[in-house]
Amino acid sequence: MAFARGYITDAFAARSIVVGRIVEGGLNLVASDPDEQQRHLFREGSNIRALAARSSGAPTRVIGLTWIDERQAIIVRPDSGVMQPADLKGLRFALPAFTESKGESIARGMALRGIENALTLGGLTLDDARLVDIPVMPRQRPTPENMRRFWHGLERLAAGEVDAVYVKGAAAADAAEELGLVVGVDLDAYPSRLARINNGTPRPIVVHQHMLDHHLDLVELFLEQVLRAADWSATHLDELRPILAEETWSSIAGVDTAYRGGFHRALHPDLSPDRIGMLAAQAEFLLQAGFYEKPVDVEAWVDPRPLAAAAERLAHPRRESA
Repeated sequence: MAFARGYITDAFAARSIVVGRIVEGGLNLVASDPDEQQRHLFREGSNIRALAARSSGAPTRVIGLTWIDERQAIIVRPDSGVMQPADLKGLRFALPAFTESKGESIARGMALRGIENALTLGGLTLDDARLVDIPVMPRQRPTPENMRRFWHGLERLAAGEVDAVYVKGAAAADAAEELGLVVGVDLDAYPSRLARINNGTPRPIVVHQHMLDHHLDLVELFLEQVLRAADWSATHLDELRPILAEETWSSIAGVDTAYRGGFHRALHPDLSPDRIGMLAAQAEFLLQAGFYEKPVDVEAWVDPRPLAAAAERLAHPRRESA
């Protein structure tokens, strides 16, 4: 939102710095090899890749955590009879295979976590389900069609090869509807956020330690624009929706399906004990599931200084120039 609104471009232009957006694909802040680190990037993205990189020694720090409910659900066929989590017992779930790098296996990590969360709601465990490995789609340039194909387990579900698929987000909602599939368990409908801890919940904002050591003022400036964008979003839902559609490579209808419940009023990043604790729970899940080998000390990974300073700058803008 901050980039789409021009806040980041304008703020950094005032410092004679040109900025741009990068869609991951080679330029990756979470690369484990220090020589490959992109030291001047701000990354807001999947916690699986960020945690895996931190586990392997990447010198990154978490400077904010967002939480946006994006319609996490278990999708089934209309005749499945699934009405509640307990009905998931014994079903065949599509589980994307590991990629060459386990820490890059986003589709598998999301599905495994989402399946476990749904089963837990019904008093079940992963032992109560049948996990069917399916090939993963090669990494491709984001397009509306490719984002729908990311959830290619849905096609296997429609063909009767599996009984249930975990999905998240607006593009998945579009893909499921096109195939005539329905929601069996809506994870967003349950009050506890513990049922929705996954790859993007919470979603970390990460920077290289170099930025904190040498350009702390720019980190604060960046976060100030993010907070401004969250303030704007809280009162501009109609203008926010097309931005989200473009960002998620989906339709306005898909956005309306995936983003509900006054989400636009709660986009501010924070570093509350609650969100840090949920990221720590995700870190432990991924460790136990074999996505990386060394545990991540999430508390030590977080640096709260720049976000606190950015909030102060936004609240008292005259103080910065004083």
